[in-house]
Amino acid sequence: MSISTLRRSARETVSGLPPGFWWLWLSTLVNRTGAFVLTFLSLYLTLELGHSAWFAGLVVALHGLGGVAGSPLGGVLTDRWGRRPTMVTMHLAGAACAAALAFVTSAWGIAAVVLLMGVAMQAVRPPINATIADMVPAHDVRRAYALNYWALNLGFAIASIGGGAAAFLGYRTLFVVDAVATVLCAVIVFLRLPETRPERPAPTEEKSTAGEKSAAEEKVSTLTVLRDAPFRTLVLLNLLVCLVFTTPWIGLPLTMADQGLPASSYGVVIAVNGIVIVGFQLLVNKLTDKRSPVLLLALSSLLFALGTGATALAGSSVAFAATVVVWTVGEMIHVPTNAAATARLAPEHARGRYQGVMGMSWAVAGFVAPILAGAIVDGPGPDVLWAATGAIGVLAAAGYATRLRKALAEDEDAVAAPVPVPGPVPSPAPAPVVVKGGDAEEADGSPVGA
Repeated sequence: MSISTLRRSARETVSGLPPGFWWLWLSTLVNRTGAFVLTFLSLYLTLELGHSAWFAGLVVALHGLGGVAGSPLGGVLTDRWGRRPTMVTMHLAGAACAAALAFVTSAWGIAAVVLLMGVAMQAVRPPINATIADMVPAHDVRRAYALNYWALNLGFAIASIGGGAAAFLGYRTLFVVDAVATVLCAVIVFLRLPETRPERPAPTEEKSTAGEKSAAEEKVSTLTVLRDAPFRTLVLLNLLVCLVFTTPWIGLPLTMADQGLPASSYGVVIAVNGIVIVGFQLLVNKLTDKRSPVLLLALSSLLFALGTGATALAGSSVAFAATVVVWTVGEMIHVPTNAAATARLAPEHARGRYQGVMGMSWAVAGFVAPILAGAIVDGPGPDVLWAATGAIGVLAAAGYATRLRKALAEDEDAVAAPVPVPGPVPSPAPAPVVVKGGDAEEADGSPVGA
């Protein structure tokens, strides 16, 4: 492949997206570039403050538990307050928590701050995802999610390298820098990002023959979201994938230690995850663009199953790194595709709540998987753990192929194939519209929800 071909491919990958998206992309990059707290929290608790490894693990689990509450909270605020106010508020709350960790030293105080930080950090995800769905044309939504995910991992890689080099300044200094970066992220959102929340449809005076409110008048609550059968299935299947995805972050170092490999080798192996994402996310996005979401979700689940399941057979650092490459490719496919599928199934005025419920599945997995992984490694052993993740991944792939094929395929057809406006229309033919979430949208390339 020539240099000119690579340049053309790169231009196609990043072209055609609205300016507002790139301000959001920049805010994500800035935020993650300063993300030092979670990366160095366990070392700070054990080496600096002298707490046990058990306590450090508990604190990290509390961060995930906070996310279980934060994700639906962020979803509700996204639809009620708006996208930008929710992002700014939660970024500032996260910054306050990061700064507080530089000064709070008591065990209970640290646990409370990390729990609140989990709420704030997870609550900011629904407005980010909803904003992308609002401002980006439907056919480019998955590409936009992939680019934003790439920014997230690029920033995290920079933070890991820079934080490690700057650790001699002290962990508290890193936490303050994290807070400053998060405040800067909030400033970018406040000054440069437009509010994209669609106006709630005005109530109609006419009622149906049964006397019920029209669809435009219906209020969407979190309970209403959970009653959406196709979306509920998508959330449950994503929870299975998230359990598989989260397990290596706990089970892999324990497995490598069980085989006598030094702790330093785990750092090298897990770094492969970030390297592959930063180096190949745009290429993977190019190769998977315009593919069926059901196919991509099933494929990513199988890659998770293969990569984690093969961990039981690995016996060297190189072999472990190879398994990480496999499930990382699954991660690069799954994350943007799942976010785009969520946006497709959500009504415009309820995108925040839908993204919030979906985010809750990630948070639940982040809380449950570490506990289960540790218990299985200490009990039946690592081989059972990796066999279980392989089986769960295959089960998720089968679920995507059989339970969501119709729902996502129908929605994909609605976006791809414009439907003419009915009724007598003078020549030329009427402007096509596409149906999404119960609302008609112009098919002339105008942003979704704009």
